[in-house]
Amino acid sequence: MGSGVYDSIAIVRAMRIGLIAIDGCFGSAVASVIDIVRVADGARGDVDPRIDPIELAILGPKRRVTTTASMTLSVDHPLSESAEFDVVVVPALGTLTAAATNDALQSRDARSVIASLGRLDEATTRIAAACTGVFAVAETGRMHHRRATTSWFLGPEFLKRYPTVALDLDTMVVVDGNLVTAGAAFAHMDLALSLVRSISPDLAQHVAKLLIIDERPSQAAFVAYEHLRHEDPIVVEFERFVRARLDEPFNVAFVAQSLGTSRRTLERRVRAALNLTPLGFVQRLRIERARHLSATTDLTSAEIALRVGYANAETLRSLLRRERRRS
Repeated sequence: MGSGVYDSIAIVRAMRIGLIAIDGCFGSAVASVIDIVRVADGARGDVDPRIDPIELAILGPKRRVTTTASMTLSVDHPLSESAEFDVVVVPALGTLTAAATNDALQSRDARSVIASLGRLDEATTRIAAACTGVFAVAETGRMHHRRATTSWFLGPEFLKRYPTVALDLDTMVVVDGNLVTAGAAFAHMDLALSLVRSISPDLAQHVAKLLIIDERPSQAAFVAYEHLRHEDPIVVEFERFVRARLDEPFNVAFVAQSLGTSRRTLERRVRAALNLTPLGFVQRLRIERARHLSATTDLTSAEIALRVGYANAETLRSLLRRERRRS
């Protein structure tokens, strides 16, 4: 038979995505990844027939798992077969506090997941995780000196457990080589779209329109710093000090002296706890206060600017515009 027949046949290789699920994982997290990936596969022909198929399978430590929403999933492959997939996705563990997350990481199922992730070769398998699932990936040690993100409200605990990770709580999805991480629970949608975008930007845009998903590149809009639990006493005192004086000019050397520490120590401790400079943190607090005053009072822009430490409204507006561009 002539070779021309075979030359005309295109070799189709599906992108294989393995979604890990264990008992107690967030049902909405798992469901959103499943829905977005399967919609993408179903819609790819409408966008570009040349886009290869996308296959999604459930990986897990047992044959059936139950999520927080009492959704029962049949597991397609054991964790031992994770290396056969192009992408392995680790969803949220189903916890909302640092203590609960730490306990969840010690569970038998979570330890099985961590062990299987540790055996993966990043040269052949991309690892994607969101929310508290990022903690499971960090437990493998493969995040040392790499950028990542996780749930904004668990940032201090994450930095405490994994101080060598460059945590970026401003960004919804962070890509560092073959490692992809996303923010809090509903950032699983952003994570799934990011994976689809790596296959085809046009397909990701089409899926987002079909499902009416707005892209949110930043978590900054959701961060309420008064809810972050700083265990570092210097950072606690620093936050308390500047919150009481947001209408005053900020001088880091003066604040450090007032707190009985050095400027260098203050900068280092704030960076370790918040991944921000002292000035960056003060600016965030000012933006937070300005938005609150704008929503709850009849103060003019100029009056709000003065209450948050700016001489004129244009300076504040410029800062807010820059923050919106990041968000």
